Amino acid sequence: MIRILKNVRGVITPTSTGNPWDVQILEGGTVVFNDDTIVEVGSFDELSRKYSEAQSIDGRNGWALPGFVDPHTHPVFYRTREGEFVMRIQGKSYEEIAAAGGGIRNSVRAFREASTDEITELTYHRVRKFLEYGTTTIEAKSGYGLSVEDEIRSLRILKKVQQLVPITIVPTFLGAHEIPDEYRRRREAYVDLIIQEMIPRVAEEKLAVFCDVFCEQHVFTVEESERILLAARDHGLIPKLHADELAYTGGAELAARVKAISADHLLRVSDQGIQAMKEAGVIPVLLPGTAFFLGKTEYAPARKMIAAGLPVALATDYNPGSSTTHNMQFMFTLAGIYMKMLPRESLVAATYHAARAIQMDQHVGCLEPGKKADMVLLDIPNLEYLPYHYAMNHVKKVIRHGRVVYEVVE
Repeated sequence: MIRILKNVRGVITPTSTGNPWDVQILEGGTVVFNDDTIVEVGSFDELSRKYSEAQSIDGRNGWALPGFVDPHTHPVFYRTREGEFVMRIQGKSYEEIAAAGGGIRNSVRAFREASTDEITELTYHRVRKFLEYGTTTIEAKSGYGLSVEDEIRSLRILKKVQQLVPITIVPTFLGAHEIPDEYRRRREAYVDLIIQEMIPRVAEEKLAVFCDVFCEQHVFTVEESERILLAARDHGLIPKLHADELAYTGGAELAARVKAISADHLLRVSDQGIQAMKEAGVIPVLLPGTAFFLGKTEYAPARKMIAAGLPVALATDYNPGSSTTHNMQFMFTLAGIYMKMLPRESLVAATYHAARAIQMDQHVGCLEPGKKADMVLLDIPNLEYLPYHYAMNHVKKVIRHGRVVYEVVE
C-alpha cells in the first residue's frame, strides 16, 4: 500500500552519496513509501499530486528524520545498579567498584539467579522504550551471563524479544565482557571457554552477527582480545571492540588488525589508533553518555577523528551500570558540549554512520528510495533546536517499516 506523510514541516536526512557529513533539509518535503520501503522523497505539493490515491499518515507538524540507530546497547540484564551510582557520588570510581566485586559481575550474579521469563519480560519493556525516543534499530549485546548456557540464554532472549517488539535488533555476542567470579584465578581457562565452547555454540545457532570484547585494563588484555576476536571471525562472527575507554591499551590498533567493523568508546585513543582505524575502515562509535554518567572529564576526541576522515557514530551504551538512558536525542547535546560535534554531524552519527557500524546502512539510516520506511517525527523548529532543548523527548510519532509504532497522545 502506498502511503505519504502529510502535515509535515519537512524532511531532514543524511545522504548515502557525496560528502559523508552531508545533511539534506527539505522544507515542505515529505516521504512516500510502499509498505515498508521508501519510494520517493521530495516536495509535498508535487508528490501529493503524483500519488493522489496514496493513504496519508499525519506527521503532526513535525520534521521527519530517519529513525535513530543505536549501535551499542546492553539491554539483557536483570537488576539495576542504582546503589553503585550513589557510591560514585560518594567518591568511589567505576574501577574501584568493579575491583570490589561490583559492576558487571554484580549484574552477572543477578542474571544467573533470575528466570528466563523474568529477564525476557524486562528486556521486552527496555527494548520497547527505545521506540519512545525515536530509535528504530539497535545493536544489542549479551554479556551478563558469562557462562556457556547463560550467554546462549541471553542471545535467545534477544531473539524472542525481536519477535515481540517492532524494532530491529542486531545481536552481538559479548561473552568477553568480564572475568566471572569462578574464573578470577583461572582467567586463561575462561578465555579458552569463550573460544572453544561459547563461540562455536553461538555460531552454530546463528544467535549473533557480531562478537565484541571489553579490551581494557583489569578486564581482557590486547592479546586475549585478539585471540577471541580471531576465533570469532573464523566462525563467521564479525569483530567489534570496546577500546581505549578507561586507559590507553592499543584497542583501536587491535580493531584495525582484526578488521573489526567498529571500535567503541575511544576516550583514550592514540593518534596512531585513529590512523589505523582510518586505514582499516573501522567505524569509531562514541558514547558520551557513559563518560557523562561516570563523571569523566575526558571525552573521545571526535573532532580529531572527523578531521582524519573517520565516519564517527554515536550510541547511548544503554546498560545498568554506566549509562542508563535510552535517549539518543540527549547524545546530540553531550556530543555538542563535550566533543564539539555540530548538530548536523550528530544527526549523521546517530543515523547513517551508526547504521554503517552494524552493517545496516543498506537498509536504514537515511530517508531515500530503497531504504526501509523508518522515521521519527520530531516537534522541533529546526535541527539545532534538538540538542539545544536538552534532555527532552521531542518525539511526536515513530514509524518503523512503514507502520506507526509509537505516538504521543495529547
